[in-house]
Amino acid sequence: MSYQITSASLGLLIAGVILWLIRRDHLHSRHALWWLSVAISALVLGIFPTTIDQLAPWFGVSYPPTLLMILGMAMILIKVLLIDIHQSALERKTRRLAQKIALLEEAQSHQVHKEENP
Repeated sequence: MSYQITSASLGLLIAGVILWLIRRDHLHSRHALWWLSVAISALVLGIFPTTIDQLAPWFGVSYPPTLLMILGMAMILIKVLLIDIHQSALERKTRRLAQKIALLEEAQSHQVHKEENP
């Protein structure tokens, strides 16, 4: 019974911290949805621990805690992939902005040079 209280408390704590971070504008809502789903999952599994025991046979897993580990690893891998996709998009935007700035500076220097030497 104590592990249920611990898991449920952990889920509530994570949800509270996430909501606080959103409110303080430290966490974008797109990322917050991911973490809120983690907090809700922890809360549900804390309150109803037999859920994982009932789900394990559906996935062909004979030892239910293994399913938790597999799902946890899958969530981590998905999150890392999403971070890499986001990082790649940011790098692409940064590179394009740098190129546009270089073109604008080049055009400006040519314009200044034309005005100095008519």
